[in-house]
Amino acid sequence: MTKSLRKYKSEISPVWCPGCGNYGLLRAMEQALDELRIEPHNIIMVSGIGCSGRFSHYFNTYSLHGTHGRALPTAIGTKIARPDLTVLTIGGDGDGLGIGGGHIPHAAKKNIDLTYLLIDNEIYGLTKGQASPSTPVGTKTRTSPYGVTENPLDAIPIFLAYDISFISRVASFQLKETKEVLKKAIAHRGMSLVYITSSCKTFPVFSMDELKQNIAMVPETHDRKNKLAAMKMAYSKSPIYMGIFYQIDKPSIDDSLNEQIEKFTKEKTHSQNPSNNIHTILKEFV
Repeated sequence: MTKSLRKYKSEISPVWCPGCGNYGLLRAMEQALDELRIEPHNIIMVSGIGCSGRFSHYFNTYSLHGTHGRALPTAIGTKIARPDLTVLTIGGDGDGLGIGGGHIPHAAKKNIDLTYLLIDNEIYGLTKGQASPSTPVGTKTRTSPYGVTENPLDAIPIFLAYDISFISRVASFQLKETKEVLKKAIAHRGMSLVYITSSCKTFPVFSMDELKQNIAMVPETHDRKNKLAAMKMAYSKSPIYMGIFYQIDKPSIDDSLNEQIEKFTKEKTHSQNPSNNIHTILKEFV
């Protein structure tokens, strides 16, 4: 390992199951941050509960291992408090699509400038194999011994409906592709969502070998601003598309608020006391 990559590693060694796709994602993230030249002290990583929640332990950055489903709102608060930092948020399908799923549309509306990595293995792996929001119908699990009866959530179309400004999908075995997508996601101004497909080694719901035979990259000719074309590829099951589905430029919440503050401050300054500033203006509302 190069010296530049070592600086991102914490003293805590990963304890995922042997063969877990999270190891590849960890490596891809280190490489992406290194190539973007983002120093560890300029990064904060917020994770939720589950196997993916351990990511924040393994990076030599500022980090917070939050409560179940609350990684995203915690990260939003972090970005608002420290807009100068690169904020990375990581959760699983249970953490992000289950108890925490209701936070995604609000983050999308704000277009908060952070990168959200959502790792989907279609099972609650850490708590011993219960059905998750994305577990397919008929799958037998600890909580569905006769087979899951509820339809699974189809995540990419949901993210498109929320109009998240950067939406992508990769598989955990695609190290190079994952690194490149992560670099683009982190560099994007606004909310970026990187959806990672990765089968659980201990409680497998789907085969990664079969997935390898059924994937295709989003074509280079695809117009990333075309939501209908992105939606069509998102619903495709043969092949399952990987890559960047959708990317648009729109103001983030801090851009919009800063513009509003600047405009209002100028109006107050010109119409009243030239010594007015945002602090004196706010006192009017106390």
